[in-house]
Amino acid sequence: MAARKFFVGGNWKMNGSKAEIKSIVETLNAAPLNDQTDIVVSPPACYLEFTKGLLSSNISTAGQNCYKVSKGAFTGDLSPQMLADVGADWVILGHSERRNVFGEDDQLIAEKVEFALESGLGVIACIGEKLEEREAGETESVVFRQMAAIVSKVKSWDKVVVAYEPVWAIGTGKTASPQQAQEVHAQLRNWLKEKVSESISNSVRIIYGGSVTGGNCKELAKETDIDGFLVGGASLKPEFIEIINART
Repeated sequence: MAARKFFVGGNWKMNGSKAEIKSIVETLNAAPLNDQTDIVVSPPACYLEFTKGLLSSNISTAGQNCYKVSKGAFTGDLSPQMLADVGADWVILGHSERRNVFGEDDQLIAEKVEFALESGLGVIACIGEKLEEREAGETESVVFRQMAAIVSKVKSWDKVVVAYEPVWAIGTGKTASPQQAQEVHAQLRNWLKEKVSESISNSVRIIYGGSVTGGNCKELAKETDIDGFLVGGASLKPEFIEIINART
């Protein structure tokens, strides 16, 4: 079995200005980055082309969201075609903020995943449980339900990265312990083996998100089934370089 290539994404969320982005990118471009890691940053959509123009060629860009059709009367939304037209290679879909702040359900997210893949983008597909779901012992049922919707729409897994992000650990400073994260990642990989195939289970990258920092990334990266990170706030800071280089 070929080793899964480490993958680190930086989700800048609704942060940044041209001046701030220029500073962040200059820091990244000047840093020694592990060439065995796939690196993606996701600025706000209005800054995608600007960011792409500044980045070194070894760093890709991602949209933070897109809709399930190519064009139409969908005020305020974006299509995968538009993201690709401004240089994006990837898109983040199903992030907990899209699910829990904007009310996107499993079915809509799955349809968006399907169309983004058909449109040629890679997809970082996010799943994860809320604190009350974890405390009620529902972690497995929640993430398996979210995955089942996505699996039903994916024809090829070549350009899919799964991001497990426990909602209770996003932006809270709380992080799942390496053991907690590994346990869920291993359960997801076993579920994929049962529901899709052993080869997909072995090859698909499952990354972790949830208050990943320079201080905890190396311990998390040691776990067998953690294939990288989707990073929020820390991706706006110089410590993002440590996270990119967590597995050396």
